[in-house]
Amino acid sequence: MHNARSAIVLLFIGMVVFSCRSGFENPDNMQLFRYNEDLNITSLDPVYARNQANIWGVAQLFNSLVELDDSLHIKPAIARSWDISEDGLTYTFTLRDDVFFHDDICFTSGKGRRVIASDVVFSLNRLIDLSLNSPGAWVMNQVARLEDGSLAAFALNDSTFVLKLSSPFPPMMGLLSMQYCAIVPHEAITYHGRDFRRNPVGTGPFRFSYWKEGVKLVYLRNEAYFEYDGNYRLPYLDAISISFIKDRQTAFLEFIKGNLDMLTRVDASYKDELLTPVGELQERYHDKLIRISQPFLNSEYLGILMNEERLPDDWPLRSKKVRQALNYGFDREKMLTFLRNNMGTPAHAGFVPVGMPGFTENKGGYHYDPDKAAQLLAEAGYPGGEGLPVITLRTNQAYQDIAQYIQFELARLGLRIDIDVMPPATLREMMANGEAPFFRGSWIADYPDAENYLALFYSANRSPSGPNYTHFSNTTFDSLYEASQLITSDEERFAIYRKMDALITEEAPKVFLFYDQSNRFVHKQVENMTNNPLNHLILKRVRINN
Repeated sequence: MHNARSAIVLLFIGMVVFSCRSGFENPDNMQLFRYNEDLNITSLDPVYARNQANIWGVAQLFNSLVELDDSLHIKPAIARSWDISEDGLTYTFTLRDDVFFHDDICFTSGKGRRVIASDVVFSLNRLIDLSLNSPGAWVMNQVARLEDGSLAAFALNDSTFVLKLSSPFPPMMGLLSMQYCAIVPHEAITYHGRDFRRNPVGTGPFRFSYWKEGVKLVYLRNEAYFEYDGNYRLPYLDAISISFIKDRQTAFLEFIKGNLDMLTRVDASYKDELLTPVGELQERYHDKLIRISQPFLNSEYLGILMNEERLPDDWPLRSKKVRQALNYGFDREKMLTFLRNNMGTPAHAGFVPVGMPGFTENKGGYHYDPDKAAQLLAEAGYPGGEGLPVITLRTNQAYQDIAQYIQFELARLGLRIDIDVMPPATLREMMANGEAPFFRGSWIADYPDAENYLALFYSANRSPSGPNYTHFSNTTFDSLYEASQLITSDEERFAIYRKMDALITEEAPKVFLFYDQSNRFVHKQVENMTNNPLNHLILKRVRINN
């Protein structure tokens, strides 16, 4: 029966792939979910799950030891349970005995085998394989090393996996939930080699079926998936079809016509068609669409280089008071209303964004106060901006409108801003090399712990070897950061995090803009679509009410 149904699904998917006819009928009410990925998917190998497109593509095919729920709590996945030693150095996982890899030619008789602890050892060591140059190798930085350079990761038996850290690191479980840490079979890596990127073999709710790169990617239901929803084996969907329409306006029209089931980005080309100026769904779509929106752990900012060795003596942003004046000098609420239809939260609370679990926002942040900004400029020796040179802000085209808004607002204080628009890759390279004294940036959380944000200001993380793009250096901050790494109590650690965020707010190495918001729009027949503050896409419980 399963084989017959799979054959019908494959036939249907084939018709969808090669048919462009609008209103195509779904035979036998097949559960097909369709979404578009305009940023393309470059690899289905978890060790390259760096950006959202790849992460979403990989997440449907693979499982890690643990996963995050919609509230960012750690939940079992391949691991049934775990224990962390009192010193925070040893993590012991007990694996489920009913998790199987997808069927694939790499296995004997093509039948997927059971996942065992040695698969976890193999998969995590792949992350630090220098020949793979994985962007996720840093996830294993806290793990101790053996004499041969491999991870201190051990399979005590088929069901017990042990991981040893070099020093306590409370966010480690969050790191292990990342797609970088998905479990893969050594047979598939040996058989497919470098081509594993387009021949993925995992344990997830869906299995790979078809990929014409840049055109269409298709997954089918994994009939042997280990999770149940009550008495029903997940997933509900028979198939997922991912298109790669680059033009967002075209993709929006396909969504409105019903040829896509989900829209995930609100582009400037259609935001006013979809949303009111205050960010509500336009009335014309109330009976057709559902909007799923919540805080997204992404902080948008303007970065200020603090490395005095790379700055001229007359660089005005050396002055803390000038940096603070920038933060007081523009209206964040107005910026979000007019430029983003209120999609986001004004960054009044510091750098750690709204929605971070267990984090109480800093009350000493910046609000629009032009009088305060003018006072700070005068105290810094620049009354009314007199004597201030032109400051160049480097940004990319996607944020040019925000840069122009800030340019206009600050000009009224006598702060002259010149905007240099460049390709995103060029901007990233300049930021990494400390060649952009004033730049537009953003930071999306990799895992649900405020440490992920505060690490951007730790001296040892100075770019290009780390994410400290401003080259901020403060001994008090460094001491607090190092102390927080040794504390396993969440309450005590969060208290230190708040002190660190308050210090960053005071020193102002960044101009805090806004905390982002994720938006998903689905047609009303789509059920059980959820989201979390990391903007993960989990489709195993989604169904289509045809």
